[in-house]
Amino acid sequence: MDMSFFYAALGIYLISAIGYIASLLIRRVLIAKISTWIMGAAFAAHFFSFAFRFLLTGHSPVVNFYDTLSLMAWVMSGVYLGLQFKSKTRVLGAFVSPATFLLMIAASYGMSGRVAVSPILQSGLVPVHVILSVAGEALFVLASLAGAMYLMQDRLIKHKKVTSFTKFLPSLKELDRINHICLLWGFPLLTLGVLAGSIWARTAWGSHWQWDPKQVWTMLVWLIYAILLHQRLAIGWKGHKAALFSILAFLILLVSFCIETVFFRTVHNFI
Repeated sequence: MDMSFFYAALGIYLISAIGYIASLLIRRVLIAKISTWIMGAAFAAHFFSFAFRFLLTGHSPVVNFYDTLSLMAWVMSGVYLGLQFKSKTRVLGAFVSPATFLLMIAASYGMSGRVAVSPILQSGLVPVHVILSVAGEALFVLASLAGAMYLMQDRLIKHKKVTSFTKFLPSLKELDRINHICLLWGFPLLTLGVLAGSIWARTAWGSHWQWDPKQVWTMLVWLIYAILLHQRLAIGWKGHKAALFSILAFLILLVSFCIETVFFRTVHNFI
């Protein structure tokens, strides 16, 4: 039953993505508003997928790589839906919903109804570590998507291509605000996730730090986002520069993940 909810959520996310993209192409906010409600339905179905998976297995529903992709998609959609209550950025869904759907597609390749959990993962700190870390990374993805739309909007304005299409896009102020909020909340979540993982590592392996490739890349990404957030808060970066560097930071996060997964062996490969 839990997989039925997962695939239902996958299908509804697809419908939502199609609606958001259509709203951008034909410039109709009403379609984006309807797509927001559709995404809300997908978010709910996705939640029930996690809930039933927990009830059936008796352990955290996030125990492997594919589960984390699913969790990231859920957090992204939930945060974006929450932002709709305080901003007029429905069209940003044309960027967010396809990314969410692609994460769900990737997650579907490794999802199954029941998963055998390694004894090393049977600790209360594991779900705390994973959920906080993935939630922080999901917010970084949203920050980069808001940054991408900011740069697109900014480019159109600077080249004096202010048309009805430009006016249809969210304002630069709103996009910069979303970028700021996602960085402001994503960094402490990732930090807490890293700390929880460090405490768990001490219990599992006898040391907080093993120079594991996953740990090294994670700390590199943490430092990059720490610098970016410092520049926003202390130096006053905003607008074009903040948008550009949030995209670059996310690309580094993505590249580091791919390098770590393909070229290195890590103690984080449990399943």
